[in-house]
Amino acid sequence: MRTVILRRGLVALFVAAVSFGAITQAQAETLRIGYQKYGTLVLLKAKGTLEKRLAAQGVDVQWTEFPGGPQLLEGLNVGSIDFGVTGETPPVFAQAAGADLLYVAYEPPAPHSEAILVPKDSPIKSVKDLKGKKVVLNKGSNVHYLLVRALEDAGLKYTDIQTVFLPPADARAAFERGSVDAWVIWDPYQAAAEKQLQAHTLRDGQGIVDNHQFYLASKPYAQKNPEVIKTLVEEVRAVGEWSKANPEDVTQQVSPLLGLPADITLTSMKRQGFGALFLTPEVVAAQQKIADSFYELKLIPKQLSIKDVIWTPPAAVAQSSVTKAQ
Repeated sequence: MRTVILRRGLVALFVAAVSFGAITQAQAETLRIGYQKYGTLVLLKAKGTLEKRLAAQGVDVQWTEFPGGPQLLEGLNVGSIDFGVTGETPPVFAQAAGADLLYVAYEPPAPHSEAILVPKDSPIKSVKDLKGKKVVLNKGSNVHYLLVRALEDAGLKYTDIQTVFLPPADARAAFERGSVDAWVIWDPYQAAAEKQLQAHTLRDGQGIVDNHQFYLASKPYAQKNPEVIKTLVEEVRAVGEWSKANPEDVTQQVSPLLGLPADITLTSMKRQGFGALFLTPEVVAAQQKIADSFYELKLIPKQLSIKDVIWTPPAAVAQSSVTKAQ
């Protein structure tokens, strides 16, 4: 009897071990992507080409939407996603907070795709007029650096204004209520406010910021799965090039996904940068400048080295990707 019970126990343990192994294997074969309500990843998700290519590698894809870059990178930091896209500022804050991330690729500059907005009947006519005013933005988002640079360019200090930190939906509500004087925001929220609220653009990024979009991965995932990362970058680049050449088709496809009218979506798409590439020394230097600026303003607690968190693809992967890009 004891022998039977022992055998049953061993069988149960074996089944449990197999089940646990299957679960672990399933998790290892799922690429978890974080995206926002804009950009190339929305298009990639809609087209489904990434899923087809990765299926051949035995990898499933899981998508999770985030309201902004800081929230997305928090997801990356706690291990709920493996890969995502943000503006140039969120990774600086995330790295300063100890996130184990790597920059994988970037999109060309899109300086018109973020702006400081004021209500249509606002007496504020220039950035200088923001002195002493309430300005709402998503803390640590790409527009945080736009605000810093716009104030510097106008001869103001960051401390000359009152910052109010809210995510996009709450920020728009505060903007509409008139409880803040200006809103610093990115597309498609920017285009929606311009069209629906007749918001006036006080200053966009032209001449002061690049507004790169960065693709980031958790360091462990990128190091263990270079072929998956290579496939990702290739698919992002391909859908970006197609989108750049076919803005109207993109609009028809993406507008329902965003829940926005076609004209607003088209405006956003035309202002976006397309064509993902691996990082260059020039882009790394520009990102380092942002990190240094935030440290000097005491917005992050320590100095950062951006070059230390750049993913370097294995030689074969890099050469293959360069060839496909040409």
